[in-house]
Amino acid sequence: QVQLVESGGGLVQPGGSLRLSCAASGSIFRINAMGWYRQAPGKQRELVAAIPNNGLTNYADSVKGRFTISRDNAKNMVYLQMNSLKPEDTAVYYCNANIKRAPSLLAHDYWGQGTQVTVSS
Repeated sequence: QVQLVESGGGLVQPGGSLRLSCAASGSIFRINAMGWYRQAPGKQRELVAAIPNNGLTNYADSVKGRFTISRDNAKNMVYLQMNSLKPEDTAVYYCNANIKRAPSLLAHDYWGQGTQVTVSS
């Protein structure tokens, strides 16, 4: 079994900051890419930021320069630092990780339960 647990969401005023954390636990041999997605009401889930295990990062155009993704491989964690938040960043944010549970098994995508981020005055 593999679990992803997010934390750090909440209500923040426009221009404010939040830091999301996601911890992967369970039977893990190797974690490949990790990332954050978000889904706003009435919209499709979209990629916010991703970081493969080589450390290179990829961001949605809408968050470039404001959000920073990082990971701690020793702790099986991924973070999303969100600065200069805007009302349009309001969404449920989901952690995603591509995980190989054993050398003989294929890697699969796993998802966290989501954490609400609301940007409002």
